[in-house]
Amino acid sequence: MKYNKLVRDRIPYILDAKGKEYSVRQCTECEKLEYLKRKLVEEVDEFLEEPSVEELADIQEVLLSLSSRLGFTRQDLEQVRETKNATRGAFNDNWILEEVL
Repeated sequence: MKYNKLVRDRIPYILDAKGKEYSVRQCTECEKLEYLKRKLVEEVDEFLEEPSVEELADIQEVLLSLSSRLGFTRQDLEQVRETKNATRGAFNDNWILEEVL
């Protein structure tokens, strides 16, 4: 089965331990952003299909990799999240914007 997708770092070792035959390559730095974006879509789709903490953790891992790739730290991401939370709020009050007149 062909995949052509970004996988976690230990997947080749796991496949080795299972005695599976496979082929892998490391993506180039130029390719990495595109593969991470594809991975984010894949993980979000999996979460939408079957919501779980595992899928949320996968999404978070991809987001952290994307942040790092774009030159941001985990702290940068958290600081922006907190600032937006303070200025615009979070998603706790369940508001649905239906229309602006």
